[in-house]
Amino acid sequence: MTDETLPRVSAVVLAGGQSRRMGRDKALIEFEGAPLIARVIERVEPLCTEVIIVANDAADYARFGQPVVVDVYPGKGSLGGIFSGLQAARERFALVVASDMPFLNAALLSHLISLAPQFDVVIPRAQDLSGKTPRSSRGDKPAGERRLYRADRPIAKESNLHPMHAVYSKRCLPTIEARLLQNDLRAVGFLDSVRVRVVESDEVDRFDPRHLSFFNANTPEDLVIAQSLGHMVG
Repeated sequence: MTDETLPRVSAVVLAGGQSRRMGRDKALIEFEGAPLIARVIERVEPLCTEVIIVANDAADYARFGQPVVVDVYPGKGSLGGIFSGLQAARERFALVVASDMPFLNAALLSHLISLAPQFDVVIPRAQDLSGKTPRSSRGDKPAGERRLYRADRPIAKESNLHPMHAVYSKRCLPTIEARLLQNDLRAVGFLDSVRVRVVESDEVDRFDPRHLSFFNANTPEDLVIAQSLGHMVG
């Protein structure tokens, strides 16, 4: 049952990555007795009117009982997955999350959803659990010393933005599609063309002071860390 106090929002779970660093499909890895993606679905389902899985191989995910869509534009990375899920969503807004995020926080997700009607994108900015300063391949300045949307190359990682933990309006579809057709696959590269609400770190802290929401199990080492943290998170 969805939360009737929130705007109607679809959930899009991105499971189409190649999982090179994990060495196997990370969405299907067992975590605390269930595949990671099952845990993600369990966290978002009460907040949304539907859950859509975006995956390369629909057959692998049919067992989770949710609609599965493949990429409209194959090989276009996370931005292509966001586009595909948002296009398939029946609601005007879609909460997009990755399939390898074991510690999604319902209170924080609800806050993002509550802000959706006034914006095209609601996206949090917070440092990840490792505490490492994000660095760009084009330089070594800390994220705080760079503009959020540089004209030459805005990058999510160096600005601590989390495009795979955000809410998108269908109004974004034409802008995202144009970027995909130009092969501009930066997940935040289109944000300067739409209305964006950045949920800053201090605002995130009200719901998730440890920023565990943004933990991704990308590698076997990450999975070990996640398992050690599991007892601290409900």
